[in-house]
Amino acid sequence: MSEAPDPEVVELATKVFDLARRGQTEALVAYVDAGVPANLTNDRGDCLVMLAAYHGHADAVRALLARGAEADRVNDRGQTPLAGAVFKGETDVIKALLEGGADPAAGTPSAVDTARMFGRAELLQLFGAH
Repeated sequence: MSEAPDPEVVELATKVFDLARRGQTEALVAYVDAGVPANLTNDRGDCLVMLAAYHGHADAVRALLARGAEADRVNDRGQTPLAGAVFKGETDVIKALLEGGADPAAGTPSAVDTARMFGRAELLQLFGAH
């Protein structure tokens, strides 16, 4: 039998996830620098990088990657931050993730598959350059 999570821990995690969604990089990295795991995930397996990427916050993505977050961390649905950024059309985030080592072929559907699905030939070229 597992114990219920500490309400204060849940409140802190919720705050940190919201900072990633809003792209509040300075506050977000202050928490990570103070000990919040860079790869913290929510109940759907979305990590901080996924939330920042999906909401178009390239600076937050770069800062998290610089602090050890995984560029290709897959959520519970098999999606990567890079595929999410492709889906949303977030070119700056896509470049930040590629610079941080993201693999365009990772995940289901992969970023490559997503780019093909949406006819984003320029992204396929960008992936080929990495």
